Amino acid sequence: MVISTAAGWGNLGSFVLSILLAFFFGYLLTLWPVLRAGLSLRQATGIALAADTVSIAIMEAVDNGFVAVVPGALNAGLGDAKFWWSIVLGFAIAFGPAWAANRWLIGRGKGHAVMHEYHHH
Repeated sequence: MVISTAAGWGNLGSFVLSILLAFFFGYLLTLWPVLRAGLSLRQATGIALAADTVSIAIMEAVDNGFVAVVPGALNAGLGDAKFWWSIVLGFAIAFGPAWAANRWLIGRGKGHAVMHEYHHH
């Protein structure tokens, strides 16, 4: 949202860019250790998709949804405290549902559980 706000983009562009970057960096953070463990890019990509898709989607839906409902947050500039606290509070609120979903998935051998064997201790 910082990039799109600084560039003067509209709300749709801001949401699209923030969601795309969240998925890109979320998957990248999972890909890196799995690739270092020796898996191919194709295998690592499959693991990253399985491990992180649900949690990233929940985080983005809750955070962007929260920012969208805070009056004036979408029109706030980078120098406005409302811009920053709405994003931070949205992430804080989104953490609980994302954590619960991850815990539920891991308990069933899915989600981040699919990559546990590739972590180096």
